[in-house]
Amino acid sequence: MGHNEKVKFGATFPTTEIGDDPIAIRDIAQAAESLGYSHIVAYDHVLGAEHSGRQPKLWGPYTERDAFHEPFVLFGFLAGVTTTIEFETAIIILPQRQTVLAAKQAAEVDILSGGRLRLGIGTGWNPVEYEGLGIAWEGRGARFDDQITLMRQLWTDPVVEVSTDHHRIERAGILPRPRRPIPLWFGGSTKVAFRRAARVGDGFTFASAGRKTVQQASELRDLLVAGGRDPASFPLEFTLMYGLGEARWASSVESAREAGIDYVTINAMSTTAAWTGMEAPGFTTVGEHIAALERFITVVG
Repeated sequence: MGHNEKVKFGATFPTTEIGDDPIAIRDIAQAAESLGYSHIVAYDHVLGAEHSGRQPKLWGPYTERDAFHEPFVLFGFLAGVTTTIEFETAIIILPQRQTVLAAKQAAEVDILSGGRLRLGIGTGWNPVEYEGLGIAWEGRGARFDDQITLMRQLWTDPVVEVSTDHHRIERAGILPRPRRPIPLWFGGSTKVAFRRAARVGDGFTFASAGRKTVQQASELRDLLVAGGRDPASFPLEFTLMYGLGEARWASSVESAREAGIDYVTINAMSTTAAWTGMEAPGFTTVGEHIAALERFITVVG
């Protein structure tokens, strides 16, 4: 894959640390836009669960103590206070949501933002959340595959007639529909995720950015080629931890460029950092998060 001069930089919305002030939420989005970031990434958890005393153990980083702003509503709000920055979910845990409603919400965000939504979707890791939303954890993969097909139909067809194991729609459709097919991106680090993305995805977000990630990106491209798709038209995104420090930001971005990666997103949240064994930035105010975005773009941009 060729050298990519035009890496675009993204800002992870610090959902667990931003607090509840709409002004602060507006400020960080406007700061990211004015600093030249191409997109804002939001993570998704509807419920946070206590981890103690569970069988099987919950392995993900977030608990009942971590705040999550709901991505569709958040992006609807941010659409009204920004003009150019793109909004990416990385990822919406799609199988635990009602497919038709999620398709409707995504369409609405895309319309209100003037076509600025990139919908990253995945299956998540938290069965407690699925149960709380009234959806079976078992069979989520098959449900997910079905959802992808159906969402695309709902976004393009005026009337949909569907009868599968997971969905039944009798001659109905959503209006308004987006003016374009909303790009469906995938995330994760498993072979299953890579295979699914290569088969039906519009792009892929990796949660890391090291040598191993470069190797995974190459595996994913091989799968695309094997499936008769052009890897050059399948964008990829790496995620960098702020705690890596300035020297490693530059080298990571350089290796991403050399690997032909299209987007590099900076994540300055301490919860994620601690979970990956990285030094936690420890930011507690929106001002510190904005300063971090400024620092990063100055060093690498």
